[in-house]
Amino acid sequence: MPSPLVRRKGAAAVLGCVGFVLIGWSSLLVPSLIRSVELDFGKTDGDIGLFYFVYAVSYATGSFGGGLLTERLGRRTVLGLALAVHALGFAALAIAPAWPLFLLAAIPAGLGGGEIDGGVNGLFLDLFPTNRGRGLSALHLFYGVGALLSPFFVGQLVEAGVAWQTIVLGTAVTMLPVALLYTLTEMPTGHHEASETASRIRVGFALPLVALAIAIGCYVAAEIGVSSWLVRFLADAPLRVATGALSLFWVGLTLGRLTSAVIGDRFDHVRFAVIAAVVSGLALFGAVAAPDLTVSVVLLAVVGFAFGPVYPLIMTVAGERFPGRTAAVSGLLAGSAVVGGTLYPPLMGPLSETVGLGVAMVGAAVLALASAGALLLVRRPARGDAAVASPA
Repeated sequence: MPSPLVRRKGAAAVLGCVGFVLIGWSSLLVPSLIRSVELDFGKTDGDIGLFYFVYAVSYATGSFGGGLLTERLGRRTVLGLALAVHALGFAALAIAPAWPLFLLAAIPAGLGGGEIDGGVNGLFLDLFPTNRGRGLSALHLFYGVGALLSPFFVGQLVEAGVAWQTIVLGTAVTMLPVALLYTLTEMPTGHHEASETASRIRVGFALPLVALAIAIGCYVAAEIGVSSWLVRFLADAPLRVATGALSLFWVGLTLGRLTSAVIGDRFDHVRFAVIAAVVSGLALFGAVAAPDLTVSVVLLAVVGFAFGPVYPLIMTVAGERFPGRTAAVSGLLAGSAVVGGTLYPPLMGPLSETVGLGVAMVGAAVLALASAGALLLVRRPARGDAAVASPA
């Protein structure tokens, strides 16, 4: 019979995966409903870009702040509150009667989502200290499950006549019981106990972490850029085809993370992430340039597959380099990721109205390659670094 510690570890891991399914689903709601939202509020791609910006800034704030709050208040409190705030934000999106209120509702929705993202990454770094690559890849597999299911079911429901507001509100209601479970489930607290050795760690100024922050920011800028605008990019195709292509993109991404979960720990994590980022950028160039819709959709699925391993592998490298500060480091990197999502995907709206969405997609491909370049700056720690980067 499993020990109580193993059972508690399993319950926390399952709950973390459920949380990632939920934020994966919610992250694709507005991109999947973009045509309906623009029509109901009488808005343009530039206006949707502004929504993405507000949501992303809030998400980044939640990611940065959530890690530091966890070190002080503990994971159960922070994660439970975060998912409740995320749910309330989406409920407000569903009932917003006017565009300014819709924009305002993006703030709590983004804050809660960012805290869950950074907080659960830190949870898995603590739950799986000896096989972090596999653990984080498995976790992000569940994010992909939520993200690939969202556009598929949303497209079907909207075409069946279900109001988009009903879909968003139903999502919010589903989150609340899970938020309660977070507060009741035993898990590593995430508290940071300062010590003489640990006090010497300057996480924010460590060169490898800066390189990892740049890499994850560029990667997420590319991933969210493709994911947020793919349905709009395929504007000439029927809605069911466009949302199906978005689901296929996330099927590829999910399979990429599944593959990484199985084989990722057999290879150097940095090298694996570099190769994946390069392949994703090249495939995205091909998807934009392809003259045939079918070829473009297939290449977008390849982009998703190559994207899959990058985020969890970057988190894994950070956990290996800074094992004593998992909550703070995971929050910092999750926040850095959303900085990338804040800066570029919203800009794709104005770019769509000026130079065209195809050019904006090419920019996402360049960012994927930039992520690979930043990862090349990450070096193995020197012998003397291990003592400084480890807890006392």
